[in-house]
Order: sequence, then C-alpha cells, then structure tokens
Amino acid sequence: MGKRCSAASPQLLAAPAPREEVAYVTCTYRETCIDQPDFLATVDLNPRSPNYGQVIHRLPMPNLKDELHSSGWSTGCTCFDNASKQWTKLILPSFISSRIYVVDVGSQCRAPRLCKTIEPVDVFWKCNKGYLNVPRSLPNGDVLIANVGDPSGNAKGGFILLDGQNLELKGNWENECESPPSGYEFWYQPRHNVLVSTAGFALKRAGYGFNPDDLKKGVYGRRLNVWDMSCRTLRQCFDLGEDSLPLSVKFLHNPDAAEGYVSCALSGIIYRFYKCQGDNWAVEEVIRIPPKEVAGWIMCRMPAFTVDLVISRDDRFLYLSNWLHGDIRQYELSRNCKPRLVGQVFVGGSILRGGPVAVCRDEELKCQPEPLVVKCKRVYGGPSRLQLSLDGKRLYVTNSFYSTWDRQFYPNVVKEGSVMLQIDVDTEKGGLCVNKNFLVDFGKEPNGPCLAKDIHFPSGDSTSEIVP
Repeated sequence: MGKRCSAASPQLLAAPAPREEVAYVTCTYRETCIDQPDFLATVDLNPRSPNYGQVIHRLPMPNLKDELHSSGWSTGCTCFDNASKQWTKLILPSFISSRIYVVDVGSQCRAPRLCKTIEPVDVFWKCNKGYLNVPRSLPNGDVLIANVGDPSGNAKGGFILLDGQNLELKGNWENECESPPSGYEFWYQPRHNVLVSTAGFALKRAGYGFNPDDLKKGVYGRRLNVWDMSCRTLRQCFDLGEDSLPLSVKFLHNPDAAEGYVSCALSGIIYRFYKCQGDNWAVEEVIRIPPKEVAGWIMCRMPAFTVDLVISRDDRFLYLSNWLHGDIRQYELSRNCKPRLVGQVFVGGSILRGGPVAVCRDEELKCQPEPLVVKCKRVYGGPSRLQLSLDGKRLYVTNSFYSTWDRQFYPNVVKEGSVMLQIDVDTEKGGLCVNKNFLVDFGKEPNGPCLAKDIHFPSGDSTSEIVP
C-alpha cells in the first residue's frame, strides 16, 4: 500500500465552473460503406436553446478514411488560472491515415474552420511513426501526440511533437532508442517531472478486428511506462500482465499529487500508480471487474473492455466505461486509496436481455440488463469515450471505440449510427442516471449514419487541463 491519497487542489475547488454550451465531437465514416470524409461535429449543449442536443455545424475533412479518433487542445500553455479561458485550436490526429488536422475554434466557436494539415508522409519520414492517437499540450505550449505504431502498422510507442507557436512538426519527443514496444495514451504531472504512458496494440493484426488467436502472441500491450519529462527518457516500466492492454491513464488533477490510475481493457483491472521513495514509482491493483462467462460470443469469457477513464476535477470520483459489458461506473476515491463503487448505469453492451449472448455465470449481476431506449431510439453499442463537465454533474458518452471493432461487435451501431448520451451525476452521495431528455443521434446525419468518438468543450473539460 502506498501513501495516503492526495486531496484535491484548493485552486481547483475554488475555480468557477462555467457550464458547457457546445461540444466538439470527432466523427468518422470509415467502415460504414459511406464514401464521405470524417468531420468534426459541433453539438449544442445549452438546455435553453431550440437546438439543444443537435448537431449545429459539421466541419468535413478534405480526405477520406482518416478515422478521426482522439482530439486535444493546443493552448500555448496548459494552466487555467483564468476560469473563463477559451481554447482556440483543436488538434485532430488521424488514427489510420496518420494525418494531423488543426482546427480553429476561437474565431467562431459554433462554426470551426480547418486552418492547417500535416500530411502522413511528413510524419512517416521525419518521425518513422504512424497511427496517431491522443494529443496534449505541454507546459511550454508544444503539443505532444502519442503514436500507436510505425508506418507499417507494427506496434511502436513514443510521441511526436508539434511546435506550440506555428504547429509545425518538430520530430520525435523521446530520445533515440527510447521508444517502448507499443503506445496509446499518456498523462503527465509537471511538478513531479513525470509522464506516464500506456500500451496499445499492433494495428497490423488487431486493426482487422479482434481475433482470440492473437492472444498470448504479443499483439496486445502490457506495459505502463514512466518517463522523465525533462530528460525525455524512460525511468521505469511496469508489466501489468500478458494481454492486459492498458489503455486509459490519468493523474489526479491536484498538481501536487503524485498518483493516478490506469485501466486495463482486457484484464478488467484498474491500477493505482504512485510515487514512493525518491523518484521511484509503484503500482497496486485497486479495482477488478470480473469477466462474464457467456455463450453465443467470440469467447466463453467476456472481458469488460474498459475503454476510457475520467477523474472529476475535484479528484473525488473516477468514472469508467466498459465497452463490452455496457456499463458506466462511478467510484469514490477515498483517502484509504481503495475506490468504492457508488454508481453504475447500463447504456447498451453485449449482454443485454434478448440479445444473441447468454450470460452463464456472472459474479456481479443477477440478470442481464434491459436494452436502453432514449427519445424513442434504441441505443446499440457500448459506452466508449467519456467527457465530464467541469462541475462534475454531467457525464457525456459516445459509443464508438474503433470502426473495425465497431463493425465486428456492434454492427447495428455502424448501420444506424452512434449516439451521444448525457448521464446525470449525483456528486453528493454518488449515483448515475441516464438523462432521457438528451440524445444526439448521429444516425440522422445528412450524409448518412456515422461513428462518433471523442468529446471536448471549448469552455474547458475534465480531460484537458493540467496545471503546471
């Protein structure tokens, strides 16, 4: 057991939390059989607006089959001492094409425009990297983007770097020969000079779908990497188990906190990582979501497949999205460092009552969940990307993980389009409830149903702001 968990930062608790009025959502047409470019959707989140819950603007990309996936801000600096700070440039790396788009959202926040494109050939030749994922601004304003592979689709971790002023490609961030075997997401804590990154999968294999025969063959990552930020070198690596697939990682928001959490999609384990003696770090298991024994599925044991992890700005609650099981979970982060489950809601998944999968043994549930219907629409798929409002009272969720896997596990999502839901959060005692008055239906897009992924708010959100 590590040190006692850190309390939330006083400046975070005291900072006003403006309500989000619009959201930017990355959308893709890849694997939908619709020959249209991906786009950035602007969604109206103002309950007083006649367009509440609707897409009010679409910014199409100039190319096809990019697979817009994650997104993040270029800010010039990542502090938010000014609570009314507006983010002005949104970075959109392409998961498949490796192209990078820069979108100006500052000129007209309700009608963003494309202002820059970095072509894949530049990324390939200058960095020998590809398959780009999560971007985040560094304290000096530069933008760091995690890569999942090399140009050939082999697993390869590391980061590429964009200049914070002109957003030109500078090259690789890490020192030569420091690239880990695979990569996916990262988070950092400047006051401890540390960056932590996770492991992804080999797109050359897993990019064509999930195949149980790929297990135990090194296709899925297993490492949590701890980096020295100033030296740009690997400090420690933790083996979280074969085929554990650690994807999402977050530090606590308190800038002095030397701890965070990482979720492993295939093993269903969430680890707490923390600083111990000197500059050494340690990990401990704090949550385990057991697989379900099933019939009528690709394997006899179905993992939860935790795609995303979000921590509330006051560091009180942690949220998980279980893409295959179909539930979103809320855990209270208590001072004894043992998260306590205080909220759970099912918003789809692969184990719904009346579906093709029968649950034979379940350590948690007595019966299979009922299908979800919101505003007369049946919700297919499972919860994937999460975004939490600054006040912690509204949790937004989309249901596309990766287009090829969407088609394999949730063909109805590809056929009918994604949705974006709002989950109302009890921030006093804990608890989650689907808001039945809110639904963004991406099945009604003018060019046909599309897949919706990452969510960000121009007024700030719970996955963007890192205090230097």
